[in-house]
Amino acid sequence: MSPVFTPAAMPALPVRGSTETFPVRRVYCVGRNYADHAIEMGHDPNKEEPFFFQKNPDNLTTSGTFPYPGKSNDVHHEIELVVCLGKGGEDISVEDALSCVYGYAVGLDMTRRDLQGVAKKLGRPWEVGKAFEESAPVSEVVPASEIGHPDSGAIWLKINGETRQNGDLNQMIWKVAESISYLSGLFRLAPGDVIMTGTPAGVGAVQRGDVLEGHIDGIGDLKVTVA
Repeated sequence: MSPVFTPAAMPALPVRGSTETFPVRRVYCVGRNYADHAIEMGHDPNKEEPFFFQKNPDNLTTSGTFPYPGKSNDVHHEIELVVCLGKGGEDISVEDALSCVYGYAVGLDMTRRDLQGVAKKLGRPWEVGKAFEESAPVSEVVPASEIGHPDSGAIWLKINGETRQNGDLNQMIWKVAESISYLSGLFRLAPGDVIMTGTPAGVGAVQRGDVLEGHIDGIGDLKVTVA
C-alpha cells in the first residue's frame, strides 16, 4: 500500500560536531517548573504536582528566525533547557531516568499569551497559545556523552542586549530525572521525544525586529530574530 500523498519529512535537530541529526517524535513541555515563574503567573508552586502540555514536532525550528504569529498581539518569550531522549519506556525510575537522555539544547517556548489566557479562563486546552507554527526555536543538540547531565548553571535571555530572564538550572522544582520519571507514568516515552523543562521568571512580550539571545551554561547559545 502507498500513501495518498507524500508524507512530510520527520522533524530533526542538528547535533553539535556531527553530520547526524536527532529525529523528533514528540514534544512535551513542563508547566511552571521554576518557583519564581509560577509566582509571577499567580500560582503557588508548593501546591502543584508537575503538569505537562505538548507542542508539535514540526513546531521546532533551527532557522534563527521567529515569524510573529497571527491572531495575537501579546507573544511572550520563555527560555528553557531542552532534553532530548535517546531511550524511553514506561514507569522509569528517577534513578534510571538520566540514562534515557541523549543530549541537551537551548530552546524558546514562544507563547501567544493572550490566546493562552482566554483558554485558561474558559478551561480549554492551551494548543492555540503554545503549539503554533515555529513556536519552539531550538539550538543544536549537545550529546550528554560530551557534557554529562547539568543540574546547575546560568540560564538567561537577552532582548536587544537587555537581560530579561536570568535564573539557574538548580531552581527547577522538578529536576530533569524527576520530570522524565513522572512523565513516563503518563505516557510511553520513546527515542526522539523532547522535553522542554520550563522557564525562570521574567517572561514578557516580544516585538517584530527584536533580537533574542539565550544561553545555558555548559550547553550553548541560541540567537533568534523576530520577523
